[in-house]
Amino acid sequence: MSKNNFPKLHNAMWPGLVGKGADSEPGLELDVLLDLTAKAEVNGMKFDGIDIFHVPPHTNIDCDDSEIKRLAERVQRRGLMIGSIVSPVWPPVGGGSAMGSTADRKKFVENVRKSCNLGRRLRELGVRPYGVIRIDSACSPGEWAKDPVGNTKKIAQTFREACSVAADYGERLAAEGEICWGGMHSWKDMINTLEETDRPQTIGFQADMAHTLLYTMGYNAPKSRLLPAKFDWKSKTTLDEALKKMTDALRPWTIDFHVAQ
Repeated sequence: MSKNNFPKLHNAMWPGLVGKGADSEPGLELDVLLDLTAKAEVNGMKFDGIDIFHVPPHTNIDCDDSEIKRLAERVQRRGLMIGSIVSPVWPPVGGGSAMGSTADRKKFVENVRKSCNLGRRLRELGVRPYGVIRIDSACSPGEWAKDPVGNTKKIAQTFREACSVAADYGERLAAEGEICWGGMHSWKDMINTLEETDRPQTIGFQADMAHTLLYTMGYNAPKSRLLPAKFDWKSKTTLDEALKKMTDALRPWTIDFHVAQ
């Protein structure tokens, strides 16, 4: 049997919930996803663990210690670990825009705090030896574009407050690079936001591979595109050059998920 030692291979729990519900198919219960994860195997390769989406019905945002212990036991019983935790920073699940009103930004930071508390307890229970708390700006590129400089400063201020909270819990934050989030929707804007935040010990960049490829194409940020508008995908040299320029710029901010806390 082959063994994957690094990086660790985790299955994300949120596809069992996102896009499901009243207008779609039912969500998948956490135990179902855990069983599927534990049983999955390809050529002897198995998952090392899972990543959590910190929302009901999988994980209650206001979970008490008994709920956290039950979660840890359910994961450990299947021989799995827990890695990253997606904090519910968006308005529909009780968070708020990172560049919104004072109340919105307070909700954002408070939900990060709750996720950090969950993360710390899971570490103490021995089921989470590595991982980060994942966040984004919880606002659209269109709203951000109404005042790019001012809104980037607001996002950075909210991120700094979230960093202070994370540091108190011994956690690190990862800003997920996706083109759908304002101030994070291009590789250049992602770097600007992280530089404005200026907390490199606590917050870093997480690459979503599909979205970072879109970074090179300039989706939602044409001025930052690295590939020509009518790019020939057979041109490997041009693609390699674009990816190298982007990754060289983002690498200093990229967080290693699998370093023990």
